[in-house]
Amino acid sequence: MNLTGRTAAVFGGGSTDGEITNGLASALAYAGAGASIAIVDLHAESAERARDTVLDRFPEADVLTLQGDVTDTESVADCVGQILSLKERIDVLHNNVGVATMGGPLELEVEEWERALSLNLTSAFITVKHVLPGMLDQGRGSIINIASVGGMRYVGYNYPAYAAAKAGLIQFTSHLAVQYGRQGIRANSISPGFIASPMMFQQITGNYSSAEEMVDARNQLSPTGAMGTPTDIGTASVFLASDGARYINGVCLPVDGGFIEQASLPMV
Repeated sequence: MNLTGRTAAVFGGGSTDGEITNGLASALAYAGAGASIAIVDLHAESAERARDTVLDRFPEADVLTLQGDVTDTESVADCVGQILSLKERIDVLHNNVGVATMGGPLELEVEEWERALSLNLTSAFITVKHVLPGMLDQGRGSIINIASVGGMRYVGYNYPAYAAAKAGLIQFTSHLAVQYGRQGIRANSISPGFIASPMMFQQITGNYSSAEEMVDARNQLSPTGAMGTPTDIGTASVFLASDGARYINGVCLPVDGGFIEQASLPMV
């Protein structure tokens, strides 16, 4: 899984307080495989903290940080332009932005529903729109979109907007894979299951009486008896980006300990 000489652009790769998010774990994995990386985050300071973490582990890593809003096409175009100007190419596009908006039709306003779709689905359309032309020019590229098992089945949480957006992301990825496969572009999605990530504490805890109850419940929902970690997402991402996965195109890879194969549905 050697990515030496390649550039990976990780949208949503920042870290608010230095904790290892799925995005940062993927940036670390790409750097560990030898890739130059560009970390794009809504908050410049989060991208800088992620850069510090990467350089702390891999002092020789080539890391560029950029502030960008994935829901704004002009912002994304500017980020992509800067990456291409400095790195000359983007070989891996990694879309990691995701927000688990809680609430269904009775709780959410239409504007909140549309915001959830924008963050979790349209953002990937925008980044692909600006990165894909360069990949087509160079005749190769790997697009990796981070979806969710919530986009594959009901998982017990009241977040239909998030689920619908992630389901759309899976199908968007499949479409890209088939349409551009003959032009050297591979597109795959990863669906994390129950992952012990900072996002869990920021967005999911409210579904439980305490954080401790949440951790225990999510551990029990995995067939392995324990949640995965952001490193599991990073490892899967590097594999899909590498030549080792050269004939893997259009898949949705669950990284979930087998959760998606369980017949029973969890109830929160």
